[in-house]
Amino acid sequence: MIDMYLLYFLMIFAAVSAVGVVTFRNIFHGAICLGAMLLGIAGIYLIMGAEFVFAVQVLVYVGGILTLILFAIMLTSKIADRSILQANEQKTVSFLISAITLFVLIYAIVKTPFTTVQGPFIVVDTARIGKSLFLNNILPFEVISILLLAALVGAIVLARKDIKK
Repeated sequence: MIDMYLLYFLMIFAAVSAVGVVTFRNIFHGAICLGAMLLGIAGIYLIMGAEFVFAVQVLVYVGGILTLILFAIMLTSKIADRSILQANEQKTVSFLISAITLFVLIYAIVKTPFTTVQGPFIVVDTARIGKSLFLNNILPFEVISILLLAALVGAIVLARKDIKK
């Protein structure tokens, strides 16, 4: 019963944080709300019993992507300048596209015939996923890590100011 209340709390927390991402005028505060939303989603994964997805969500998205976004915000010069236009002039179009997308998703969910699967279930635990990742898929894993490292170094090189001048 407590798990259900905690699940509802995390769902509301993630939804409120997602609204904060798109409504805050300060981009840094929006990024912090993005991190809170990602942590809320990770908590939902943990309650649902998907420990590996929880760990990947925290490590990759909160630990990696959010850190990269915050670095980009902090290294961008004049990000808090008052002359930067911070208003969206396409509110009507974006609302219409969002409403159409919502109705299409609701229609697809209602019309989908969900069935229950009978039979033996294969339990895949975190240890089995880790062994598969580091034994069978080590090359793509390392290529992605090098690519992310190169993107981070490139962002720092592009954003830094020339000290010689």
